Amino acid sequence: MKNSTQLSDFILGAYFDGGPFRSLYFTIVMSLYVFIFGSNLLLIVVICVNRSLHEPMYMFLCSLFVNELYGSTGLFPFLLIQILSDVHTVSAPLCFLQVFSVYSYGSVEFLNLAAMSYDRYLAICCPLQYNELMTANKVTKLIVAIWSPPLLVNFLTLPLIVPLKRCGNIINKVYCDNHSIVKLACSDTTLNNIYGLTVSALSVFGPLIVILYTYMRILKVCFSGSKQTRQKAVSTCTPHLASLLNFSFGACFEILQSRFNMNSSPNMLRIFLSLYFLTCPPLFNPLMYGLNLSKIRVTCKNLITHRTC
Repeated sequence: MKNSTQLSDFILGAYFDGGPFRSLYFTIVMSLYVFIFGSNLLLIVVICVNRSLHEPMYMFLCSLFVNELYGSTGLFPFLLIQILSDVHTVSAPLCFLQVFSVYSYGSVEFLNLAAMSYDRYLAICCPLQYNELMTANKVTKLIVAIWSPPLLVNFLTLPLIVPLKRCGNIINKVYCDNHSIVKLACSDTTLNNIYGLTVSALSVFGPLIVILYTYMRILKVCFSGSKQTRQKAVSTCTPHLASLLNFSFGACFEILQSRFNMNSSPNMLRIFLSLYFLTCPPLFNPLMYGLNLSKIRVTCKNLITHRTC
């Protein structure tokens, strides 16, 4: 029977001894975090300071980049500390904080992508009414709706997992997650499982329904419209679809991995795929939007050229 001192900490069981490669792993992870932080912060600053980018599409992009910073900061500093540690333990309060940040990041990401698809739908399917339908006031309300429910819902998750009496303290991952903590409980967790499945379903399928509906309407207009309309749809929707597929793959695998036994899979593969939705979208989204959207690309180029001159 573990005493209360032991149960006040969690052991992250997926870490392995890096040996002489520990410094290399630390350097790689640090480099990734610096690139993610710098690229997302650059695009946030570019959008905020350039008045020509104060349009709905770029405001939603700014919200997306802020969320990438939020999610990666909830993971990378924690990973860096653990890579250098000989004993991979984390205090319960810090573990619960990471659960909150990781899950709220995922929910905000899906809602943000849904809002962006709705914006593209109005721009392509209702171009003449776009400025009337997507006003600055409506953009503000949508951004509040993107952030407020996930933060509130995931905050309400904490009272369900913090009081749980735990029979163990080993989490077989490299970061803390809700379902792994619930599986350690000795007490009844029916309410936790129902709440977790309900929140996961609403967080994933709610935004996906909006995205599927809007893209069905966009495709309908593209097939019946002019070549110019199709080119506009492709140029503005391709980065969004790439972001959606990239994040959905990682998020769906993480949900499946947390609910089913994946012990038969190689440990390195499980670690990589569990980190995918927290590392790849923040890494690739700035590149996709920065390179594909000409206004952002030109503004970044001008900013860099101006500073180096």
